[in-house]
Amino acid sequence: MTVLLLGAGFLMALLAGVFLSFSDFVMRGLAEAPDHAGAAGMVGLNRTVYRSVFMVLFTGFLPVAAALALLAFLQGAGPSRFLVLAGALAYYSGVFAVTGLGNVPMNRHLARVSARPDETAAYWPNYARRWTRLNHIRTGASGFAAACWLVAASMH
Repeated sequence: MTVLLLGAGFLMALLAGVFLSFSDFVMRGLAEAPDHAGAAGMVGLNRTVYRSVFMVLFTGFLPVAAALALLAFLQGAGPSRFLVLAGALAYYSGVFAVTGLGNVPMNRHLARVSARPDETAAYWPNYARRWTRLNHIRTGASGFAAACWLVAASMH
């Protein structure tokens, strides 16, 4: 269990780092791009993410978090059980659900309007602000999950 928690914790920390980069500078850079370049860049990023290592980690954590939670529930005790379960809950609710219910629908809408410059110009500023706020949640939740799993590993 210790090795699983360490591996999951470090990989989740990598995921948190990707989210942090978007919250810290990528979205600000895209928002400052002239004309519709930021929106076009984001549409391109959204297309390429589906064929990336990030996506492997992002979707791979669905069964990993469930397996860790199940193992913690069956074998864990005390604070480490709580930490493992809290990390899994943070991933499912603060990363996966926020992405599926917030960021992805916004990405799809941006892709639909990107062929119409007037609509893109009207939508992009709100998109960038709201998408980034949701991304802050994903950054915090993935960082929290990583910390929970790493601390739980140190307790074993």
